[in-house]
Amino acid sequence: MKIVLMADNRKTELLVNFCIAYKALLEKHQLISIYNTAKLLKASAELDVSGLSVDYSSGFEQLASRAEFDGIDCVIYLRDGRIKEGSNPGHLLDVCDQNTIPYATNIASAEVLITAIDAGALDYRQWKNEDAGDVV
Repeated sequence: MKIVLMADNRKTELLVNFCIAYKALLEKHQLISIYNTAKLLKASAELDVSGLSVDYSSGFEQLASRAEFDGIDCVIYLRDGRIKEGSNPGHLLDVCDQNTIPYATNIASAEVLITAIDAGALDYRQWKNEDAGDVV
């Protein structure tokens, strides 16, 4: 599975703690994030995370483009609901909705999503990609 891991500034520490808690599950998958977040997760949680060399706003666009072509399987983006300005994941989340890509925007839904992945509930994403000729 290709899992995107991102967080708003106030939720970065929570994302790190989430990754530490679920390290055994996460390390089985291909992890993707923005460069600075990937670097932080590598150092703090000792996970192999591929970093996109872009800022958050263009990172959302690049990830949305990948989502349009099933280049990602799920998104964990811990948002700070109190922030109305700044990074806008709207397009990424819209593309996820259009392409039936599950996403979590808070810690509770992130925990449900990662345990569902571990239980095999999202295996259909891998079968779908294999049928399309994209070996995951």
